Amino acid sequence: MGKRDNRVAYMNPIAMARSRGPVQSSGPTIQDYLNRPRPTWEEVKEQLEKKKKGSKALAEFEEKMNENWKKELEKHREKLLSGSESSSKKRQRKKKEKKKSGRYSSSSSSSSDSSSSSSDSEDEDKKQGKRKKKKKNRSHKSSESSMSETESDSKDSLKKKKKSKDASEKEKDIKGLSKKRKMYPEDKPLSSESLSESDYIEEVRAKKKKSSEDREKTTASITYVFTLTTV
Repeated sequence: MGKRDNRVAYMNPIAMARSRGPVQSSGPTIQDYLNRPRPTWEEVKEQLEKKKKGSKALAEFEEKMNENWKKELEKHREKLLSGSESSSKKRQRKKKEKKKSGRYSSSSSSSSDSSSSSSDSEDEDKKQGKRKKKKKNRSHKSSESSMSETESDSKDSLKKKKKSKDASEKEKDIKGLSKKRKMYPEDKPLSSESLSESDYIEEVRAKKKKSSEDREKTTASITYVFTLTTV
């Protein structure tokens, strides 16, 4: 048994199309598009100039509006100029009237000004005198308060000094007596000499107190005089 022949004949498509002939087209071809009518360069320039100018109706309307606006501006300027002239005339009249009235009122105003200035000066003098008195009273009060404070401080310091002196003197006397007792035996009775020594110690203390009191009086008097001089 032999093999089947499965070969197929080859058909050239270009040859087939040529054999069929020209095909009827339904629309315009490429040649028709290339062969279309085109405007010349002069016609293009004319169209561009028309676009720049715009429509005639618009141009006419704009011209009319400009003319009307110019007329309105001129009218407004005339009104302003006439108003400014009238206002300037009115101002000149007012100035003249003021000058005339100022001449008559100058004499009366000068007399009233002089009287008012004299009364004002008197009031100011009175006010200044009251202020000076108040300042003096305040300064006197402050000086008195400072004087009292200084006196109280000086008295306190003197009292403290007295106490410290008395304590130191007592300590010294006790030390002196202890030394004397060491010098004499304890078994012996106190003689008349020991009694006289105790009396002598008391007299010395009294003298010291008097001298301290005299010193305090002198210091107090000095402080009082110093405060009076400062005031």
